[in-house]
Amino acid sequence: MARSHLTLAALATSAVAGLDVAAASNFGTGSHGDFESALLTGRDGRHWIIRVPTSERAEAEQSADLVALRALSVGVRSRLPFAVSAFAGQTPIGGTRAVVYEFIYGSKVALGAIPGGEGLASSIGRSIAAIHTLPTSFIADAGLPVLTPLEILRGTVTIMDRAAATNLVPASLLGRWERATEDSALWQFAPTVINGALGAESFLSADSDVTGIIGWQSLSVGDPARDLYWLLGARGEYVAETAFDAYNLDRGSSDRQIKQRAMLYAELEIAKWLLHGTQERSTEIVDDAVEMLHGLVDTVHNDLDPALTHNTMPVMA
Repeated sequence: MARSHLTLAALATSAVAGLDVAAASNFGTGSHGDFESALLTGRDGRHWIIRVPTSERAEAEQSADLVALRALSVGVRSRLPFAVSAFAGQTPIGGTRAVVYEFIYGSKVALGAIPGGEGLASSIGRSIAAIHTLPTSFIADAGLPVLTPLEILRGTVTIMDRAAATNLVPASLLGRWERATEDSALWQFAPTVINGALGAESFLSADSDVTGIIGWQSLSVGDPARDLYWLLGARGEYVAETAFDAYNLDRGSSDRQIKQRAMLYAELEIAKWLLHGTQERSTEIVDDAVEMLHGLVDTVHNDLDPALTHNTMPVMA
């Protein structure tokens, strides 16, 4: 049974010394519905978020997020043009823990609602560039993952091999992905600090500017393309192009193959969906993934370019 706002407010006062809650309201259930959450308003006018995980996956995600938030020191945060939430307190509840965070002001961003042209798309690109220009040393100091291009490539190949083993991926797609992984130029890049789990739902905005980014559980040093691939599914005209242009301008990167790798990661998300379906033994998920894979083949009109150029990238939500 879901806990009431009154119960969550009481937990928050136990977690944060001196917190006097005046009101509590719903704040969604998390990306997978694995959290009980509430927006709390203190009598001093400040706002807080309390989250209680309802699954082992959510509990692990929350624990990783707390480690990342501790790694993001005041000095590191000062380099970012947006706010990052801060841990405020925690209290045990039913074998897990309720965690209270400082609230970041802004509206949630919907992928299909990002307007094309200058504005929010540009702000998103600049915000991602700011993450990627952070010094990598604090990641290692915090004991978070630091991956090399070779390790990243091996991980990508592993996903492809596992997907191929299902015998459900069209041969033309497997060939397309294999040619990409065999293109050495594609994997000559400098790993950067990455959020690692970015999507439209990660961003909060106000007046066409990014005000905050939430969800840091996958913070690491890795392939910067991992933070960009989701933009390729934006339905608004020129959204991806605008965000990539702003990103490249702010970062000043010499990584000319970043968009190609982002396209590869976007396509491999369908392979991951397929693998998830097979692991869960869900016929519905497997059938959906297979349909998406065949739709990908149709979208590129079987003209499979080994360079994975932008013109061959389908629009995927």
